[in-house]
Amino acid sequence: MLQEKDMIADAINTTKASISCYNAAIVECANQQLRGTLQQLRNEAEQFQYQLFQIAQQKGYYNPAPTAKADDIQQVKSGLSSAQMNLK
Repeated sequence: MLQEKDMIADAINTTKASISCYNAAIVECANQQLRGTLQQLRNEAEQFQYQLFQIAQQKGYYNPAPTAKADDIQQVKSGLSSAQMNLK
């Protein structure tokens, strides 16, 4: 029998997988109406996943990584900006 922690983890992972599928469908979709519907479904799934995450965190089932240092964040931003400029 699954424990509550396992059920929450399973729901989070399933929701994350569905978000990935929505993203894949969105970037391949040429029909604007369908694209908008998929984006709405993705946004709802993201909200649901975040609610599940909050429950898991409150119950002590999930401990997020420590907050990144400002210097580390800036370094990543600079690297991403640099990579984006190289694509242009």
